[in-house]
Amino acid sequence: MCDSETQLPEIAASLLNDFPDQRIFAFYGEMGAGKTTFIKAICKKLEVIDAVSSPTFALVNIYFTEQEDEIYHFDFYRMEKPEEVYDIGYEDYFYSGNYCFLEWPEKVNHILPEEIVKVFIRVNKNTNARIIMY
Repeated sequence: MCDSETQLPEIAASLLNDFPDQRIFAFYGEMGAGKTTFIKAICKKLEVIDAVSSPTFALVNIYFTEQEDEIYHFDFYRMEKPEEVYDIGYEDYFYSGNYCFLEWPEKVNHILPEEIVKVFIRVNKNTNARIIMY
């Protein structure tokens, strides 16, 4: 249970520690659940030096860490045709060995690798707290 954004760094650290060898994380949740906010917390733990924001129109943002590693952040919400994911060369990103964070992965189920970490964010309507499960 996440009652406040101040808890996100600890949850982000736990997620990364629980899956040290995984690089593709798929984030599921309704609009406004906090997917991008949680990804920002994870990127901070990974020492990203760029501003982290949802790549809603670009489909993918590339961030750099202090160690000059690349991190890829996808948002498939506005994807209209499956061909769009092929056009951006998703394989190069997914199989790069770098972290990939995917928002709205259900729109691209047909291309998701088997080895991904599924992160579910649900909002408690009564308390507005977030429930983060993986």
